[in-house]
Amino acid sequence: MKEVIRTPENRFENLEDYDFSSQYLNVEEGLRLHYLDEGSRNAPVVLLLHGEPSWTYLYRKMIPILSTNFRVIAPDLIGFGKSDKLVNKEDYSYQRHVDWISTLIQSLDLENIILFCQDWGGLIGLRIITDMENRFSMVVASNTTLPTGKIPMPESFLKWREYSQHSPGFNIGKIIDMGTVQPLSKKVYEAYNAPFPSEEYKAGARIFPTLVPIHPEDPESIKNIRAWEKLKSWNKPFLTIFGDADNIMIGAEKTFQKLVPGAKDQDHEILNAGHFIQEEKGKELAELLIEFYKKNTTANNVDN
Repeated sequence: MKEVIRTPENRFENLEDYDFSSQYLNVEEGLRLHYLDEGSRNAPVVLLLHGEPSWTYLYRKMIPILSTNFRVIAPDLIGFGKSDKLVNKEDYSYQRHVDWISTLIQSLDLENIILFCQDWGGLIGLRIITDMENRFSMVVASNTTLPTGKIPMPESFLKWREYSQHSPGFNIGKIIDMGTVQPLSKKVYEAYNAPFPSEEYKAGARIFPTLVPIHPEDPESIKNIRAWEKLKSWNKPFLTIFGDADNIMIGAEKTFQKLVPGAKDQDHEILNAGHFIQEEKGKELAELLIEFYKKNTTANNVDN
């Protein structure tokens, strides 16, 4: 029996600029996933996937802008935000994260989805789009990758992986702050800490870096290689928006641009931002996504 805990609701009271209605879905028996569902139910769907070690608070600047044009679905990954947290690290896996978000998509019967993914949101989301091609219409990849273990990970990632396992405090707010160009305000800093009142809530965040496949023989590398084979024939619109101060992910955008056919002739962007680009450039990202959608809907007659 998996041990599950839930962050007390009072930890999320009076968070700056986070005034959204919470929705919940049991993705397994006894395991509840939190998500936001904003905008018209009849509008095209934007799926916002966050990564390590953030939660949907990272999208608070984008959601109000996007929800005027789209139905915005933004889940907290299991182990993060308002979603349930598994206490034991061993209960998390790459495939289970893929399965949990796939369950959300199928349960809500989402179609014609525009995926926006950052960090682990890409590792999860880019696997899902190749499993559910017919449910997705466009992709925006931001500060993310889909590792196969064939290319050595940068030293900065290996240090981060080591830090995640041995740092005594593993302060989430501090980690987000280190991944931005401009320092976080105290209120924002604490909002990122809100889901994690003590160490036992951090198992999902602690284990995530070790779930990234770094060797070709890793079973998840093999799955990602298969996903890449599909991405190499992905003709639907594919946009990259990366931050120039992300010392782990910068450069990965070139791989997408080179290998994904749908990335050809798109208006790819490099913004002055760190790894947590949504925190620093949320408004710009939302506007760029809207422009991307309009351009490709007109040019390619993508279904509304």
